[in-house]
Amino acid sequence: MSSGKKMWSAALLATAVLAVTAACGSGGDEGAGGKVKLRFSYWGSDARQKMTEEAIKKFEAKNPGIDVEGEFSDFASYYETLSTKVAASDAPDVITLEIRGLREYADRGTLADLTGKVQIGDIDPKLLGTGNIDGKQFAVPTGANVFSVVLNPSVVEAAGEKVPDDTKWTWQDYVDLSSKITAKGGGTVYGTQLNWNPAFLQIFAAQRGEPFYQGNKIAVTPGTIVAWWQVMLDTIKAKGSPDAAKTAEVGATSVDQSLLATNTGASGMWWSNQLGAVVKASGKEMSLLRLPKAEGAGSGGMFLQPAMFYTASAKSEHAAEAAKFIDFMINDAEVGGIILSDRGLPASSKVLAAVKDKLPPADQKTLEFVDSIKGELSDPPAAPPKGASALEDMLKRYTEEVIFGQMAPDAAAQKFLTEANAALGG
Repeated sequence: MSSGKKMWSAALLATAVLAVTAACGSGGDEGAGGKVKLRFSYWGSDARQKMTEEAIKKFEAKNPGIDVEGEFSDFASYYETLSTKVAASDAPDVITLEIRGLREYADRGTLADLTGKVQIGDIDPKLLGTGNIDGKQFAVPTGANVFSVVLNPSVVEAAGEKVPDDTKWTWQDYVDLSSKITAKGGGTVYGTQLNWNPAFLQIFAAQRGEPFYQGNKIAVTPGTIVAWWQVMLDTIKAKGSPDAAKTAEVGATSVDQSLLATNTGASGMWWSNQLGAVVKASGKEMSLLRLPKAEGAGSGGMFLQPAMFYTASAKSEHAAEAAKFIDFMINDAEVGGIILSDRGLPASSKVLAAVKDKLPPADQKTLEFVDSIKGELSDPPAAPPKGASALEDMLKRYTEEVIFGQMAPDAAAQKFLTEANAALGG
């Protein structure tokens, strides 16, 4: 979580061959001088790698009998590499996962039950519950995010418009405002950048009273998916966003290359912990807003989601040390002061309180925003069914078919649901 999440469905082909009954375990090497060596896999930016290595040094200083070897990669290659290692019974001792992949690994016996092995008393029970499957705590959340609208107030005001009242605005308001900003942008600034993250559809469906999942099936109706796409089609038609070709092009880039981050757009939808990246890239002050609502919606549909999880390999030969490292990364205030909100606003309330004043301005704004809407948020979603990690790629593919006019929305919605439901729980 992070949240600007890219697809990793190709890696699922490898997970199908996970060797859960292999005799050899993971993490069996010894470190220098006979120390226990832990392997810790994670993804991210160079900045994340730097701060993580600093946190690892803190752990090693306090635990001189343990060496931690970080296995770092970019997000695009992370899951393919991880699934290959797991299939070869060479899993890292501590594994970072997203919520979409949690059940994939837990149901195949890859992950250890961390119940009673990590201090979790300072984590919101509902957020903690997202890492619990069938009564076993397979994962501990690193922090929390919300999917929100990020907006540049200066661009809005330069277009002669007002920042919307996000407690009242509708999807039609969103389309209209985006269109007006583009019209006054001199051909260099767009009102918004469209987004087809499944979280967006999940929130949109919740506003219409529909859950995203029901058992191992998508519970969103075809009509709601069509209505969701209609918002995009209306925005493109009104020139509130770029045309389909440009939308697809910028949609394939990272958050720091988005229209908003490059000062060629007034708004976009991103996970809240990505605000800092947008601010850094753009050099501009940004605001976080609630997503617009459907007309007459009783709920805004927004929810807290774990940014990512720490999990432990069920086959680690150093289970106690792996749990100790996870506990340290979650609960140590010094580590919290290093990582800050890079992995979401810290899940531990004690750590969050300890680092609150150290957060950079963008993250202070994120914390204030999340606190201000906490009473409106739906419960965090449970881990989705197996196969859910393939949905983002499917949704992107069908969305592009629709916005390019290559498939009618009704037909695309039916085909998406058929393909998605076939992938779930397989």
